[in-house]
Amino acid sequence: MTNIPTELLRTFVKAVDTGSFTRAGEVVGRSQSAISLQIRRLEEMLDASLFVRGSHPVRLTAEGGTLAGYARRILALNDEAVDSLRRPKVTGCVRLGAPHEYTASLLPVILGKFAQSHPSVMLEVTCDLSKNLLVRMEKGEFDLVIALHEDPDEPGGEKVLTERLVWVTSPEHACNEQSPLPLVLAPSPCIYRNRVLQKLNMLDRRWRIAYSSSSYSGITAAVRAGLGVTLIAASTVPEGVRILTERDGFPDMGHIDVRVHRAGENNSEAVLRLVEYIASSLG
Repeated sequence: MTNIPTELLRTFVKAVDTGSFTRAGEVVGRSQSAISLQIRRLEEMLDASLFVRGSHPVRLTAEGGTLAGYARRILALNDEAVDSLRRPKVTGCVRLGAPHEYTASLLPVILGKFAQSHPSVMLEVTCDLSKNLLVRMEKGEFDLVIALHEDPDEPGGEKVLTERLVWVTSPEHACNEQSPLPLVLAPSPCIYRNRVLQKLNMLDRRWRIAYSSSSYSGITAAVRAGLGVTLIAASTVPEGVRILTERDGFPDMGHIDVRVHRAGENNSEAVLRLVEYIASSLG
């Protein structure tokens, strides 16, 4: 039975996340050639081609995509086991900012597990729109921010996830068939709102704002009640709604990046641990 060294898996995941062997090398402190050798060694061990050769940014093969999921799980379990056995005395307070939909859906479980591994770290979590969070971090309000990015070429942060965007509506109402189309959206500068209005205007489709709320729970409640349709990241779709597709007359809305931003370079050990935990868990 082949045993895969975790250092090879870490290099592989960094190459996937950064989209480049060169940038992966900068993250792990190795040269681009050293990263290439590690990836080649991993491919030889598994007898599989993991990346499409000659693609920039790097692109995974089908086998590479399969390994990426396993690699993240293996590394997360490895790190959890090490943290649990070493019981590191990481202390301090981390001020975390995150979009409403993630603090309501994915983050509670992730942060709960982190707290179990690091009971001496106090977490202060604040919800807001991504662009507001980044502005507030520049003012010194946060140590760490999880933010959505509409433009994949926009600089800043470490990408941990690429999200597919989906339309959702109430399964018990026909508001999606109305004209003008009733929308349930967060106020500006919401990325979802911007994407929705740009797309509908481009398609010359009539719309109206039926309900506005900066709260994830408020938006989902309004959608369930049949007040309108909304756009949301696929991983945060709640129960009690129906996903709308092109068959229903709704255009594909593409993807967005989820990135982790740190305030400055002199981060505490608690911040660094939380960054690693969030990146491995969301990824």
